[in-house]
Amino acid sequence: MNVVFLVIVLTAFLTAAWRELRHDPADGDSPMQALTTAMVDSAGGAVELAIGLVGVMTLFLGLMKIAEQGGLLVILAKLIRPVMVRLFPEVPANHPAMGAMILNFSANALGLGNAATPFGIRAMQELDKLNPHKGTATNSMALFLAINTSSITLLPTGVIALRAAAGSSEPAAILPTTLFATVCATTVAIMAALLYARWFPVRPLPIAEQPQAQDTGAAQTDAEKAESTEQDALPTESGEAYPGWVSALALLGVLGLIPLSILYGRIIAPWIIPGLMVGFLLFGVSRGVRIYEVFVDGAKEGFQVALRIIPYLVAILVAVGMFRASGAMEAMVGYIGGFTASLGMPAEALPMALLRPLSGSGAYGVMASIINDPAIGPDSYTGMLVSTLQGSTETTFYVLAVYFGAIQVRRIRHTLAAGLTADLAGIIGAVIICLLLFG
Repeated sequence: MNVVFLVIVLTAFLTAAWRELRHDPADGDSPMQALTTAMVDSAGGAVELAIGLVGVMTLFLGLMKIAEQGGLLVILAKLIRPVMVRLFPEVPANHPAMGAMILNFSANALGLGNAATPFGIRAMQELDKLNPHKGTATNSMALFLAINTSSITLLPTGVIALRAAAGSSEPAAILPTTLFATVCATTVAIMAALLYARWFPVRPLPIAEQPQAQDTGAAQTDAEKAESTEQDALPTESGEAYPGWVSALALLGVLGLIPLSILYGRIIAPWIIPGLMVGFLLFGVSRGVRIYEVFVDGAKEGFQVALRIIPYLVAILVAVGMFRASGAMEAMVGYIGGFTASLGMPAEALPMALLRPLSGSGAYGVMASIINDPAIGPDSYTGMLVSTLQGSTETTFYVLAVYFGAIQVRRIRHTLAAGLTADLAGIIGAVIICLLLFG
């Protein structure tokens, strides 16, 4: 992200400087003055955006906390267990790694990133216990992280919240597009990981480069600190599974949502957010959750999250504001906009597509800048596309760095290739479905 941030700012400055040298005072404000104004306005706009996001973020994380306390993660874990034992034949059915991976996927599907990361680190630690070649990724690790980078998001709560804060008339209208794109990305992630494994055989690291036992222990200690009490909260009942026919019906139900959401997405979109509110509250009551107290606890986390993103939003929105005010964006649109637009990818959305695998905060800032641009807006085709990209893909390089770093894996084999292939599939899927529904 350091390089990306510097490149954007430097490109904007050099473009504005070139235009300044050729500027005629009779034409009005100078490019450098416009650049200065854009920097100040973008910084203020980033803070206003984050403050406006506080209320919506606290609402959604409060509802998610009710679902989590009610055991929704465990229910999902039991549903997908029969699929997991087939995807990961190297992992014993009752091994702790299996339960941790299931909970990680379930948390990701619900948009519970704060819960997904500790479960993911725990899964990698358990998978490493089965690894005969320390320091080298196993096929199970590569497949697990490839699926993670494909996002497998069924409920992109963060993106919906940001769209609502940006004034969208239908903030949940991206649910059908996100579902389609994430299914494409996840399917390709699994296929790519299984295929690429044949081309990247396991080659153990030299003995001198293999992680030492004490180093591994230290890495696990750091991970345990990051997990806090989440690690101890892994439900033991998540290792059990529902009967196969129940899981099959649930899978068919999810697959059936894809054509229904495509055909009737615009009709059901206004019902989604009120329905989620009522549904989660009733679910919590049915499970004996003290919904008011738990909602408030989750809302506190949402408030903190919204405030923590202010520095990231200021940095990226100032850089993007400079890029646009300098004329660099206009030049890029002029050069390649016609070609990419013919493929369904407007030039304004290109930075978002390129940044998403590199930096979650950077892509988040670019999306926020686009949907808050009065000339584009959250409900335009471009606004829908970047919202779908944000909700249906993951920050590949960040995921690999955090999860492999927790167990000191240096030879990642085909993991990155599978993750980037999934990212590409998600982008293509997002373009196709957005063209179909909003193009």
